[in-house]
Amino acid sequence: MALRVNKFVVALTALSIALMMFGLPAVSVTNAQNPTPTPMIVIVTATPVGGSAPPAVVATPEAPPAADATVAPREWQAFNVARNYLSRKINTNLRYVTSWTWELALFPDTALGCPPPPGETVLKGNTAGYQFIIQPLGNPNRYDIRVTYDLQRVYDCGIAGTAPGGSNLPPAAGSAAGGGFELGGHVLELGPGTVAAMKQAKMRWVKKQVRPGDGAAFGHIAAAKANGFKILLSVVGKPEDILVPGFFDQYAGYVAELAGAGADGIEVWNEMNLDREWPNGQINPAKYVELLAKAYNAIKARNPNTLVISGAPAPTGAAGPGGKTAAYWNDDVYMLEMAQAGAAQYLDCVGVHYNEGIVSPNQTSGDPRDNYPTRYFSTQLNRALAGFPGKPACFTELGYLSPEGYGALPGGFAWAQNVTVAQQAQWLAEAAVLASRSGRVRLMIVWNVDFPFFTGTDPMGGYAIIRPGGACPACATLGSVMP
Repeated sequence: MALRVNKFVVALTALSIALMMFGLPAVSVTNAQNPTPTPMIVIVTATPVGGSAPPAVVATPEAPPAADATVAPREWQAFNVARNYLSRKINTNLRYVTSWTWELALFPDTALGCPPPPGETVLKGNTAGYQFIIQPLGNPNRYDIRVTYDLQRVYDCGIAGTAPGGSNLPPAAGSAAGGGFELGGHVLELGPGTVAAMKQAKMRWVKKQVRPGDGAAFGHIAAAKANGFKILLSVVGKPEDILVPGFFDQYAGYVAELAGAGADGIEVWNEMNLDREWPNGQINPAKYVELLAKAYNAIKARNPNTLVISGAPAPTGAAGPGGKTAAYWNDDVYMLEMAQAGAAQYLDCVGVHYNEGIVSPNQTSGDPRDNYPTRYFSTQLNRALAGFPGKPACFTELGYLSPEGYGALPGGFAWAQNVTVAQQAQWLAEAAVLASRSGRVRLMIVWNVDFPFFTGTDPMGGYAIIRPGGACPACATLGSVMP
């Protein structure tokens, strides 16, 4: 019987912890069929460089992980070792799995409590290690794979059982919505001036954000259609809603009604990696995927052509090397765990935000603040899609902040103080060109078209492409590059 310990605290010396934090050792795989260890190197990075392969890929390292990547938590590193081994054992791509659980424990011997392979000498005594129970997609078996804490050995403990009735998540309904690259804008009001500006920019989509149960959404759908636009509705509740029993079903029922009423796209929640949008201390990508799955199936049952977009996390590295705090998670860590929880089955498009640029989207360096990947268009796109190979991105919020015409920006936004309206217009057009040519972007929603508000805490008017006085330089530049 394993002696269970807190997953976050293991009685190891400070020296051994420090050594293990600064690199990944060679890994040996041991099981009854393979008593001779097979060395390999596992490359683990939370932010693959340039959109490279996901963390479970086995390869010879050519360069260390990007210095600006969030350091993967140790349990994630150990899981990648276990997943890679199981993938080879059952000859299945385990980029996504139905479920996985982990526990850090002190096991009674050096085989971590598994039956020892032939010829291996098993020593008694507490040995720290991880136990993973992994259920692959489309496979009822749950495999028990154990990894030593130093990541040097894997033990195969066989099948732990089968999942009763299969996955806890429902099968995905309907088919993916298709289409090529399109442009749109987030609007406050769909008045004549806004409509004219959007048509000059050759936008085909209008975006509105609504609360679950908001009857005004049906009017937004009608207004968009009347003006010749498709409509994207971002449906986001309050953090406390998540804790209400039955709320996920209520949410799914509401978004199904929107799909039935003609919504062309629905974004399921918004910036779930922040506690202003999800309960503090309970930020949980797997829980979000439960909501996404219910919403996706409800939407597709009513209207298979409605584009389902996963909620876009807020771009941030504020949580530091661990990637997680009670109040916020780094977006790359959040999205990788979303992918691991099976999100790809329940989305047509991966929601992405990019709103902190102060250099051309053609650049991948040169930001005076630093070179964190969320600063640049291309690296943010790579970061968002790292866990979702084959899925397109939908920028549900992409904008450049300029104080021109308003005055000084609030302190928290002073990083954009020198951005001009001309740069805003040029960079939005460049972003549209890059997105359309990438082959990886389905939709780009400009944040924003016509918000006039500019306060000491939120200068959203500075993002608007309709500037004070009514001019819209970005409408002209976007219109010149869009077909």
